[in-house]
This record gives sequence, C-alpha cells and structure tokens, in this order.
Amino acid sequence: MHYYRYSNAEVSCWYKYLLFSYNIVFWLAGVVFLGVGLWAWSEKGVLSDLTKVTRMHGIDPVVLVLMVGVVMFTLGFAGCVGALRENICLLNFLLQASPRIRQWPGGGCPLHSAAPRKFCSAIVLIFFLELAVAVLAFLFQDWVRDRFREFFESNIRSYRDDIDLQNLIDSLQKANQCCGAYGPEDWDLNVYFNCSGASYSREKCGVPFSCCVPDPAQKVVNTQCGYDVRTQLKSKWDESIFTKGCIQALEGWLPRNIYIVAGVFIAISLLQIFGIFLARTLISDIEAVKAGHHF
Repeated sequence: MHYYRYSNAEVSCWYKYLLFSYNIVFWLAGVVFLGVGLWAWSEKGVLSDLTKVTRMHGIDPVVLVLMVGVVMFTLGFAGCVGALRENICLLNFLLQASPRIRQWPGGGCPLHSAAPRKFCSAIVLIFFLELAVAVLAFLFQDWVRDRFREFFESNIRSYRDDIDLQNLIDSLQKANQCCGAYGPEDWDLNVYFNCSGASYSREKCGVPFSCCVPDPAQKVVNTQCGYDVRTQLKSKWDESIFTKGCIQALEGWLPRNIYIVAGVFIAISLLQIFGIFLARTLISDIEAVKAGHHF
C-alpha cells in the first residue's frame, strides 16, 4: 500500500469556499450566542457562583442560549476548518463516520473503509431529531400539553428567582394576551402572589403586570396594575387582566400561523440539506482526487 500527497488546488474551490461560507455563518452565530450567554451570566453573578444555576427551580433561559451557542460554534468550526484544510476527518464529523478507519501515516484522514459507512452525521442527526420531535408532538398532543403545563407551572414558582426567566414569562404573556398556564389562579403557585393567609407580600392575590389588559391612554407601563386583582369578584377579572391561560392561547395561535411555522421548518430543513449536500460533495471530490493519485 502506497500513500501520497496531493495538492489542495486539485479539489474544486467552488464547493470548498461555499461550504466554508455556509459554516462561517454558523460559527459567527455560535460566537454571538456564547458571548450573549456569558455576558448575561456575568451580569447575574453566575460566573462567580455556578451553583446559582443548580439552586434555581425553573429553567434559566441563558442555559438554552449557551447550549445553542456551543452546538453552532462546534459545527461551524469543524465545517470551516474541514472545508479550508480539506480535512475529511472534520467533514466526516459533520456528515458521516466509518465503523472501521484506516489512518494515513502520521495520523491523517482515511480514504476508504472496508465496512459500509453508516450515516451518523451531526447535521443529519439534528435534522431527524427536529423531524421526530415535530411528529411526536403532533401524535401525542395531550402528553405534550401536560408536560408544557408542568414546565410552565415550575417556572411560575421561580418567577422572582431569575430576571431572565421573569422577562421570558412576561413576554410570553403579553404577546399572547394570556395569564398563567390555564388561568390567573395558577399564580397561587408563586409564593409572592399566593392568596393564602400566611403570605405578607404586597403582591399577594395579584398577578404580574404582563397579565394586565393594556390601557392605550397610559404611555408608561404600570407594573403595579395586577396588585390585589384576584381579591375582586371573578366575573370582573376580565376588565383588568387576561383570563385566558397561555396553553389555550398557544393552542389557538398554532392553527392561525400554521403556514408560517411550516415555512420556517421547511426553510431550516432546506438549509441543513444544503449543508449536507456541500459536505458530501466536497468529501467525494477529495476522495476522487486521492484515488486518482493512488498507486
């Protein structure tokens, strides 16, 4: 068996630089997500005390931002370096892996695998995970609804524990004109808004300001508009606050915007398929050049 060295100029530059451009967007987006996430943690003092994350009962939105950033940064970096250096190992990380690998001298990348290659691409895996989640969410709507209710209620309990979580819930309630998971009573789960006699909070028997029906005449947001609102007769609640739960609001939002949701999903899927096509084509091009010099 003889090994060879080949020139980078022999591989199509068109696929190489197109794949590089495709992945540099992912890498830069990953850098932005990581930067924003670390900045948010720094502002909250989490970087100096990471146990704050574990002590929180609800979810910290910054964790999701950091997870997305890590995935995009890793895939983008592997794709950029793999495309520029024509490194099949890194491109295989994006696209495919072989169960048996023959190494070039000095730890280089493989040319062929004796066993059939199996697709276990990072991009393909993400694509099929997205597809599986969408299908399962459609088939098991009651289960998804129950899990979302538990998730929402858990975060209601932690509403005052984290400013980012608080802003996320407020944005969700304002955008969908809803209050709580199934209604304003869900805010009894939070120690500050609970109506029990043991509570001495000024927000007792109230709701967050994001539950309030906006007054067009007010140019400044009244953050105390929800105080004591649940001490009134229930029939009068809808005069000052939203009485519809956010789960019902989201269930109503999806059918109205199904074409937008489907369009976003198709656009993301096409971008992923395009990346798979570029990586596979570049790998085939590199292997064809290597095979032509093999003797």
